[in-house]
Amino acid sequence: MCEEKRAVEEAAILIPSLEPDEKLPPYIRSLSENGFGHIIVVDDGSSESYQQIFREIEKIGRTVVLHHDVNHGKGVALKTGYQYILDNLPDVKGVITADSDGQHTVPDCIRLAEKLEEDRHAVYLGSRDFNQPDIPPKSRSGNKITSVVFKLLYGVWLPDTQTGLRAFRREDLPFMLNVTGERYEYEMKVLIACATSKIPLIPVDIETIYENGNEGTHFHPIRDSYRIYKVIFGSFIRFMGVSLFCFAIDQILALILRTWVLPPAGLARGSMMNLQVSGWCARLVSSVVNFFLNKNLVFRSKGKTGRTALKYAVLCVCIITVSNAGVWLLGQIGMVDWLAKILMDAMLYFVSYRIQQQWVFKEEA
Repeated sequence: MCEEKRAVEEAAILIPSLEPDEKLPPYIRSLSENGFGHIIVVDDGSSESYQQIFREIEKIGRTVVLHHDVNHGKGVALKTGYQYILDNLPDVKGVITADSDGQHTVPDCIRLAEKLEEDRHAVYLGSRDFNQPDIPPKSRSGNKITSVVFKLLYGVWLPDTQTGLRAFRREDLPFMLNVTGERYEYEMKVLIACATSKIPLIPVDIETIYENGNEGTHFHPIRDSYRIYKVIFGSFIRFMGVSLFCFAIDQILALILRTWVLPPAGLARGSMMNLQVSGWCARLVSSVVNFFLNKNLVFRSKGKTGRTALKYAVLCVCIITVSNAGVWLLGQIGMVDWLAKILMDAMLYFVSYRIQQQWVFKEEA
């Protein structure tokens, strides 16, 4: 019990809130009575009719209410709280974010506070069980799809990507403040930033609560889902666009070389030498263009060009080698070569994206 008491006293609870209902003050009071040393509530531009609720909250011990004059979004509200903790609460050793709609119980907040005692450079995520029968179908299917996509693009399996119950060390506050985003998409950007920076994302089982079909949420299913998926797919869509552009360069340049440039130089069109020279020259040019576009447009890496170019070259050689070997192996079991080529290249396309994201263009610490 002494360890549990110390854990909650050294943690700050941060709750962004927009037009909360009457259940928020009792929830804040329960957090205070259970020993949390600091509770910060950010009123994100609620109207005057809701200010009585915030005035009631301000009277609760260990609680501070910060106000936005207008609604800025959950991401901005969280950053307002982070900056306040960084500037005014030097004794806080960990931060726990929770939602104001009643989904996160006090025992679950305590559980995450105890996880912070491990003092790991990690982000703990309160993870709900979406297989329970009372989960709204749109929440169950939406979260499972997002989990699969996140694993495919960022290499981390998260059973609950939408959770607002999170915990991390005080030392990670500058990192959180540096992540861009203003509204619900900010939380997804944090997950992506952690995944690409190799900061462990550790799920922690929590109680699954959906009161009245989750009617208390201010999450807009179309607008905010669009923002979230735009964040998830952002770099991959740019990656695909660059790939198509460079494919066009490769094909057009190869055609120009083998049709109009090489024949006058003595390499007859259709000859093996003509095809080899035109193919390799076109691939070299398109690869250089692909490298610089991926570096500056897709992954926006500021690393040294020479080192990243070497990594990129090594990756290209490995991808080509694995592709050729895979096509040969699939051919040995009876698969036609064109289908084997499509399957191998499709699989390696995602592999190449992940390796470029997490190794070739990864920012050095």
